[in-house]
Amino acid sequence: MKLSPRSATPRNLRWFLALPKFGSILLIVAVVTLLWLLHQNELEEERTGLIKDVLWLEQILRFQLNGNEERLQQLVYDLAASNDRNALFRLRAKHLLSINPEISQISWLDAKRNEVDALPSGLQVKTDTNEAGSAVRQRAFEMARRIGEPVYSEPLLLNGLSAVFEVSLPIYIDRRFAGTLTATYPLQTLLNSQVPWWFAEKYQVVVVDDNDTEYAAKSNIKGTPSLFYELPFDPPGHGLKLHVTSYKSAVNPLQRLLAIAIMVLAVGVFWSLWIVRDLMKKRSQTEQALRAEHAFRTAMEDSLTVGMRARDLHGGIIYVNPAFCKMTGFTQDELFRAKPPMPYWVPEQIDETFAIHQAVLAGNAPKEGFEISFRRKNGEHFDALIYEAKLIDGNGQHTGWMASVIDISERKRAAELARQQQEQLQFTARLVTMGEMASTLAHELNQPLAAISSYNTGCLNLMDATDCTIADIRPAMEKIGIQAQRAGKIIRRVHDFVRKSAPKRAPCQIADVIDDCLGFIEADARKRHVLINCTVPELPDILADRLMLEQVLLNLMRNAMEAMANTTSANRRLEISVLLRSEEMEIRVSDRGCGMTDEIKDKLFTAFFSTKPEGMGIGLSVCRSIVEFHRGRLWAESNPEGGMIFHVTLPVEKQ
Repeated sequence: MKLSPRSATPRNLRWFLALPKFGSILLIVAVVTLLWLLHQNELEEERTGLIKDVLWLEQILRFQLNGNEERLQQLVYDLAASNDRNALFRLRAKHLLSINPEISQISWLDAKRNEVDALPSGLQVKTDTNEAGSAVRQRAFEMARRIGEPVYSEPLLLNGLSAVFEVSLPIYIDRRFAGTLTATYPLQTLLNSQVPWWFAEKYQVVVVDDNDTEYAAKSNIKGTPSLFYELPFDPPGHGLKLHVTSYKSAVNPLQRLLAIAIMVLAVGVFWSLWIVRDLMKKRSQTEQALRAEHAFRTAMEDSLTVGMRARDLHGGIIYVNPAFCKMTGFTQDELFRAKPPMPYWVPEQIDETFAIHQAVLAGNAPKEGFEISFRRKNGEHFDALIYEAKLIDGNGQHTGWMASVIDISERKRAAELARQQQEQLQFTARLVTMGEMASTLAHELNQPLAAISSYNTGCLNLMDATDCTIADIRPAMEKIGIQAQRAGKIIRRVHDFVRKSAPKRAPCQIADVIDDCLGFIEADARKRHVLINCTVPELPDILADRLMLEQVLLNLMRNAMEAMANTTSANRRLEISVLLRSEEMEIRVSDRGCGMTDEIKDKLFTAFFSTKPEGMGIGLSVCRSIVEFHRGRLWAESNPEGGMIFHVTLPVEKQ
């Protein structure tokens, strides 16, 4: 049945899907009915087989008992005709016992029921001691004498343990009753010898009477009874019955497997049709949701500012988003299926870019991303930061690489501007420091200039004297030169300190840096009555910008002297020490000032934070930036002897 689009309404679709489900239900009912009929047929066949087997067993037992009866009857005839009856009895009885294991004893009784002979002997006496057994034997004996035919006795117990029955055959000599020939049959022995093993493997055979008293049983199986069948056990009769029970046999695994498979198949068909119904019901909803999702993802991709680029395992582009196209200036059609070299690669860097491309395809792209230069369609270059990740499909297979591309040109320009501003801030800090030291430097320069003026006046006075010689003027002129060099050295040091220059790391001796700093602050230290103690061992050269390090140490030294303004003159000590470790060098600047609280320590290196009323709050912030530029650390901690200790660590690098 084929539904047209017009007729495939939800109502018609429900009716259409109901037909297969109705057929599936009929199939399940038919299968269940078929299995039930097969089970009933199996039960009927099992019952028929049970009846046939029981009738066969009854026939076997009857045939055996009748055959034994005929052989005993022949012995009776031979005894009546023989002259040596005792010898004949023993010979023939012994033979009968050997070929008929179901017979436990053959006895010869006279007319008064006295035992003439018996094989084996002794059983008669034991049964006779039982009054019930004696009465049973007496009735059988009397019946055989009256009717003159073989008589089977009622079942009796031998020593109260095993059930037996006897067959008594009358003996007539010269037509006169001369006694009986009696054969004893234990019921259990009879079953054991006459019920074959295969029969015992299938059934349980029990000999019972009308009161369901069990006399003997044989079975080699255990389990749950299924069917049973009874028929009279005659001979010996007297209400004895053969009760045969069959047990549940193992079900054919193939048949059970086939039935289970059919049921599972029917249930599976029904379930699959139900699933198809739900799928068709949800199909229109899914299509609508898919359209909405596609529109949402398209809007999201269009709003992204991060470029997305997907490549296959061979490096060919299989997807780019609008942000990447806008970033490079190429359209999606121009980039789709593009192979290396890509149109946005910089021609001057083609070898380097291709090497990075190969590293990405080999899975060696750094997780933290890498920077690379690209070219726009108009020829403009820009810097990009790329993060590469594996592209995994729905089956978990690695099918390519997905890259997130970020244009960092503006970021790098901002970083460069920030670097320039930092340098300007450092230069400003040096100017501020220089301004604060202006009076001290003026006093420092005043001494050599005053000495030069004094020596110059002395020389002029000597030259006016009539007895003046060159030897008299030379010492004064030499001292003028020394003082002039001293003034020039101070001016050059100030000039170098305030000179604006780009950071430049070069080998330098930290001892020389500390010595220059001490030259700046010695005059101020004398003025403040601060004793400077400097301990600098022999140190290797380090790679650093000497001017920046002077700025850091000079700032720390000046802060230390200012912190000791309220300290007594005897305790105003500024200690500078240098420790050398395996991979770094530590400079310590210690003072005996007032110290700092924990709250101030947390804000100490924050920009524009200052504890001085007239301070700008940029000194320590700039110092930390300079130290971190040199890949070192700057921190402060309390001095156990009072005051603070500032620590500066610098890496010791191989040049």
